[in-house]
Amino acid sequence: MVVALPNEEVYKVHVRVVRFTDVSADRIEAVLAQIKESEGPPPGVSTTRLQLLVDAEQGTAVVLQHFDTADDMAAAARIFDAMDASDTPGTRASVDACEVRLDITPP
Repeated sequence: MVVALPNEEVYKVHVRVVRFTDVSADRIEAVLAQIKESEGPPPGVSTTRLQLLVDAEQGTAVVLQHFDTADDMAAAARIFDAMDASDTPGTRASVDACEVRLDITPP
């Protein structure tokens, strides 16, 4: 049984969470420009949402890639894992494959 709290959305979403270190402002700007110039995600990647979080002071970034299914996320992971390091915001420190279990937006 799933119990929803007020203002809570219940749905199944998978998120690939990638943490980068050694991130510079120049590298972030280059990645943002590349993403904005592209016509969408790379072939074979069916992401439904992309978020880039940057801590400039710490030189880190976290990328959140949202997917409808675990299979979509796994297929995209193979493509992202093969990506050239120069196409990323920095040094890949960790990758987590998550299922969203709670997403509450306060009123």
